[in-house]
Formats: sequence, C-alpha cells, structure tokens
Amino acid sequence: MMTIRRSCRSLASMMRPTLIALTAGALVVAQGAVALAQSQSLPIVRDAEIEALVTDYATPIINAAGLGKRAIKVVLVNNSSFNAFVDGRRIFINTGALLQAETPNEIIGVIAHETGHLAGGHQFKLREQLANAKTMAVVAGLLGVGAIVGGAAAGASGLSKAGAGIAMGAPEVAMRSLLNYQRTEEMAADRSAITYLAATQQSAKGMLTTFERFSNALSLTGTRMDPYRISHPLPRERIANLETLARASPYFDKKDSPALQQRHDLMRGKIAAYTGGGASVLQTFRKDPQNIGARYGDAIATYLNGSAQSALTKLDPLIKEQPKNPYFYEMRGEMLLKQNKVQDAANAFEKASSLDPRKSGLIRMNYGRALMLTGTPANLKIAVDELKTSIGRDRESPAGYAYLAQAYGQMGDMALSDLASANEKFYSGKIQDAQIFATRAQRGLKSGSPEWIQAQDIISAKRK
Repeated sequence: MMTIRRSCRSLASMMRPTLIALTAGALVVAQGAVALAQSQSLPIVRDAEIEALVTDYATPIINAAGLGKRAIKVVLVNNSSFNAFVDGRRIFINTGALLQAETPNEIIGVIAHETGHLAGGHQFKLREQLANAKTMAVVAGLLGVGAIVGGAAAGASGLSKAGAGIAMGAPEVAMRSLLNYQRTEEMAADRSAITYLAATQQSAKGMLTTFERFSNALSLTGTRMDPYRISHPLPRERIANLETLARASPYFDKKDSPALQQRHDLMRGKIAAYTGGGASVLQTFRKDPQNIGARYGDAIATYLNGSAQSALTKLDPLIKEQPKNPYFYEMRGEMLLKQNKVQDAANAFEKASSLDPRKSGLIRMNYGRALMLTGTPANLKIAVDELKTSIGRDRESPAGYAYLAQAYGQMGDMALSDLASANEKFYSGKIQDAQIFATRAQRGLKSGSPEWIQAQDIISAKRK
C-alpha cells in the first residue's frame, strides 16, 4: 500500500540551504533550498514495493562510489516534477521522476548523478561556497559604501557614484560566482555518474534521455535563460559534454533486463493510480494498454475509486501470473480490508510477508493491523508481536506506533497504549502531544523500566 505523510523532521535541519537537485537548469539551488526549508516538511511516500525496487537500483551505484558503509537511504517524495536531490545521507526522488521515466536505466542514471554529489562531498563544499559568497558580497558592499563616504567627504561625485555601483553590484557578483561553482559541481557529478554506471556494467543512455527530456521541456516553454544565472548547465551543454563519454562505454547499448523492466512498469502503474487515478494509468501506458503495469494500475485505481470487489477481479489474474509476488498479496489485503473481510485480509498480508525477500516492516505492520482489527484475543497477541517487529525495522514510522497503541488499548494495557501513542506523536513531530501521552504512560509503568525510560526521553526531548 502506498501511503503519503509529511516528514516529521524540519527541512531546515535536514538540508539547510545546501540542497543539491537534478533540474532542467531553471532552478537557483540556494534559493530553492531555502524555500523548501521554510516549508518545514516533505510529503514522504512509503511503499514497500517501490522502496524495494529503488533500493535495488541504488545499491550497486552506491557501492561503486565507495559509499556502501555510509547507509545511504533513498526516500520517495510525493511531487509530480521530474527531480531528485540529496542531503547528507539521503537521496530524495520525486514520484514524478519515477512515473515519467519509461525505463529503469533513466532512474538509475538519476541516482548515479545524485550519488556523485554525495561521493564528492558537494553539499559540504557548497556550504563553504555559500559562506564565501556571503562574505564576498559583504566585503564588496562595504568597499562600495566606503567609496561613497570617501567621495562625499572629498567632494568627488564620480567616486560616490562608482561606490554606489560597487555596493549595488556586490550581490550580483557573489551570486554569479556561487552559480558558476554549482555548475562545475553538477558537471563533476555527471562525470562521476558515468564512472559508476560503467563500473556496474550499466548504460549511461538513460542519463542522456533525461537531459533530452529537460531540453525539450525548456524548448516548449520558449524560455531563454542567461547561462550565467542558473545553478545547472543547460541540458544541451550537459549532453554535449557527456555523450562522447557515455558512448565510449562498452555497455552503452545494454538494455535493462525484462524482469527489471516489468518491476519498473508495475511501479509506474501503482504511482499513476495513486496520484492520478485511472486516467493517469491510461495516459502512462497509452502505447501498451495490456502491459502488466497498466493492468496493475487499473486494479488499484478501481480499488481507490471504491469498488473493492471489482478491483479484486482485476488483481486475482495478476496473482495467477505471478503467484510469488508479495506486493500483489499486500494489495489484495488492502482490498479485502475495504470489504471488512479482516481475517481474509490478515491471511493475505501474512502471505505477502512470507514471500517478501526483504521482510519489509511496512508489510509486517499491515499484517499486524489486520490481526488487530479482528479483535480476537489470540490475534491481538500476534498483532502486538508483528507491530513491534515492524517498528524494530522502521522506528520512525508513526503509523506503526498508532496501530500498536490501538492493539494495546484493546488488550486493556493503557500504559503501553499511551507510550505507543507518545511515540506516534513524537515521530509525527507533535512534541507537546507526545509529552502529554508519555507523562500519562509513566504513571502506569514501573519506575526505571525500559518503557519508563523511553517515556522519560520523550518528556525530556523538548528541553534537549
């Protein structure tokens, strides 16, 4: 099941003004990052199927860059634009990029580029450049003010006018210097991406396709941009710089495997259904309406439209085609829950969990949720165990704690229910509410126990 939530951490603390993005060249990165930071949160997408696929795309690239020990995480963002960006240990990819990319190789190229930023330490270097640019602007501005004052004192109007020009031009000079630095880093990340793709025996053709997409988009807008006032090289310039290197690779004409392409299509069908409904699914697969991704997306769109039984009749044939696909069973569980067939849904989630090679915490959470909804004492005990297991694999998931709070509440253990609610509020960024629940939980917990200490940590969080 694909879910969207606001991230609990402030972007101001996650990215500062050093967000580095893959764009068509129209975005001034420093300004874009500040705007995002002020928004305080990102609409994060959680989905076991999509996360598994994107992680499979990213892992070989990250290892090739020598970052395998840094626990780089790929995060999905609910945004329709074709974009990706990084912070210290995360690669953020928009759902728009995943939906628009017709092949796995295109997204792998995007990931390779962003990994180049991480491996090159570009965020930290950009932070230094931002500080330098600010200093440059301040110094130049002071020189200009000094010239104005000096000219006025000496009665030299020309000097005063020149000083005013220096003062006014200082920010422009600083900005151009910073943007020139960023364009250099973008080209460095592009070249690093070519290296990583060759090291993993993958084609760089997808990168060229992405830059062609950006170039066409700019052509359609009719926008003419000053190449010195943008943070990224123009797409045509990037293609010219990379095409020779890309074509020199012995893997340039290598295509994605049919199995990987199929997983990519399934992902696109799911995203299209959740973000745009049936119309988006039809548009995405207009060239191949019988594609398995199109049929999967159609089943999901039907379910989201409120027709769970009709959706099941569309999903079940897919399960017959791929009886070992855990995500089909996960979706089947959601459809059965919609029909209030909670035990059947629990069975479907259990099947999904048993087939899932990654043992996703999200699927385990859904299994625990369905068991909890049955309300039987035996299932409640299993539900608590499943929910605790899912939280152990994904400690910052508010939904897992919310379901755990419900399960404990049904069992009559209000102290642990309050503690789970405290964690749910805490990881949702609602610190004050979390402290209220944590204080209430402590009254029923043994002083000094691990649970009591956990509640105390939440109570003390704001002071920290």
